[in-house]
Amino acid sequence: MYPSVSTKTMFCCLLFYIGSTSCNKQIEKQPVSSQQSASLTNEKPNIILIMADDIGYEVPTYSGGQSYTTPNIDALAQSGMQFTHCLTAPLCSPSRVMLLTGKYNFRNYIGWGLIDTSQHTIANLLQDAGYATCVAGKWQLDGGGAAAHKTGFDSYLLFLPFTPATVAEENAENNYRYKNPHLYQNNAFLPDSVTNGKYADDMFTDFIKSFIDSTSAVNKPFFVYYPMSLCHLPFSPTPDDPEYATWVNGTKTNNTYFPSMVKYMDKKVGELVSFVQAKGIAENTVIIFISDNGTPKGITSLFRGKLVDGGKGTPIEYGIHVPFIIKWPDHINPGTVNENLINLPDFMPTLASIAGTQMPFNGQIYDGVDFNSSFYNSTNALRTWSFCHSQPYANSKLIRWAQTNTYKLYDSINKSKFVNIAVDTLEVIPILTKNLTTEQKQIKQQLQSVLNTMHN
Repeated sequence: MYPSVSTKTMFCCLLFYIGSTSCNKQIEKQPVSSQQSASLTNEKPNIILIMADDIGYEVPTYSGGQSYTTPNIDALAQSGMQFTHCLTAPLCSPSRVMLLTGKYNFRNYIGWGLIDTSQHTIANLLQDAGYATCVAGKWQLDGGGAAAHKTGFDSYLLFLPFTPATVAEENAENNYRYKNPHLYQNNAFLPDSVTNGKYADDMFTDFIKSFIDSTSAVNKPFFVYYPMSLCHLPFSPTPDDPEYATWVNGTKTNNTYFPSMVKYMDKKVGELVSFVQAKGIAENTVIIFISDNGTPKGITSLFRGKLVDGGKGTPIEYGIHVPFIIKWPDHINPGTVNENLINLPDFMPTLASIAGTQMPFNGQIYDGVDFNSSFYNSTNALRTWSFCHSQPYANSKLIRWAQTNTYKLYDSINKSKFVNIAVDTLEVIPILTKNLTTEQKQIKQQLQSVLNTMHN
């Protein structure tokens, strides 16, 4: 068991308020709160959590992206709340562990492509609360069906159910993440006769729709976790591209197909939204769209009039700043913009709150902050700092930092670099100690106090 944060430190963190946290759009009509809603209906809301792969904040049109077409994601943002400061880890496997377990990686990350199945996950939490649960998409957490069940999923259709031993093996398996996919269900890989010519994300969305249909028979609310294959390498044609029919997996590729893949990702999001609407359950279904990390290096996108290079794998903002949208009719006013900081561990306590259940503490320390109340008061700043502990591989350099919306401080291993990320997005001009203003000194000291508490 890990030591808890001291009372003094917690008090300091509660007082720590940095920068503007006001909404760009003021709420004119207050939605019904979760407590008020509970008195109107005993139904727990359904939850669909969509996690795109390698989509940075600069990609969707709604956030200011100008290189791609994302009408369905834009529509989701207009019908719900968009958070402008959602932060992840620089790479996917650590991000997914943080998301599912509600903890920073120094507490429970055991290695690339692995999850400690003794950890209580979001799916365990919701399963215990009476939800039918499903995961369909990129697993990359090892253990196959046994791990999926142990971590709380009743049904599954998985890509990368077992983590390859080497990066080269994983890259080879990635050739089958889209067309003719290698997918795992019911403790076995699907035969080629089932997957030949098929596209993975089509199969995932079909599986999800069938799962949702099945929950009507058991009269349970559902939780769907959809970690998309899109838009990770290899960049390749989608079924909407004429080249798809003759495409051979393993063909050398370049960035040409990335815009088409973004468009198809958007299509799949729209398909699930439309399905929920057609079934007549949209009013009681929470739909979340998020990404695991920034856009890959080598992908250059036009964002608010500037060319932005993808930062995946790096701790700069273009490596960790991702889109986050949540739609919950009658609880969230459409088109609301929220500038609060959100960290991936925050999703577990927030979904617990949405589902009307409690976190399974059992002596465990969780790092997430329940941001459910911000749906009803978007100016309520629940988190004034964000933290990340990044060491994706055993031989990777450990990088740790704490930040606000404006400033970022790395730990002493990384030379205690202090930067203004609002103006220095590439973090190339550290602020020297001798040049710190009184306000900057205070902010740096407060961020240092956060770093001092985040240890085993």
